[in-house]
Amino acid sequence: MVIDHICFAVKNLAEGITYWQDTFNYSQMTEIITNTRQKVKVVFLKKNDSIIIKLIEPVEGNQSLINFVNRGGGFHHVCFRCSDLNKEIDRLNSKGMIKLVAPQPGEAFNNHNIAFLLGRYNMNVELIDTGEKAGILKKGK
Repeated sequence: MVIDHICFAVKNLAEGITYWQDTFNYSQMTEIITNTRQKVKVVFLKKNDSIIIKLIEPVEGNQSLINFVNRGGGFHHVCFRCSDLNKEIDRLNSKGMIKLVAPQPGEAFNNHNIAFLLGRYNMNVELIDTGEKAGILKKGK
C-alpha cells in the first residue's frame, strides 16, 4: 500500500481551494465532482513533488459531515492505494480496523471501488485500487 492522498473537510470548496493555493502553492488538479453516494463535493489539488490533497464539502443529507465542518472541519482521512481492495480490507480487519463502508464505486475515482475503515486513534482510512481521478483539468487551467 502507498498513500494516494490526504483529505480535509471544508465548509466551502472555493474557499478551501483558495486557501491551499495561496498558503501552500497547490493548484487545482480536477474539476469539482459530486459524490452522490457519500453526499460530498470533491476536488483534488496537486503540487510538484508533494502529496495530493483532497478537499470535501458536505452536501444536503450528510449531517455528520455538516456538523464536522460547522465545528471547523479539518483532517478527515488518509487514503491508501492498494492492488487488491478485498484482500487489504481483510488484512486490516485482522489488525483491528473496523470496516465502515464496504467497497462501492467512487465517482471521484471514475467509479473504481473505494472502502472506508476506522483504525486506532480514530484514524479514518480510505482504500482505493486505482490512481485515477475523475475530471482531470487540462494544462493551463
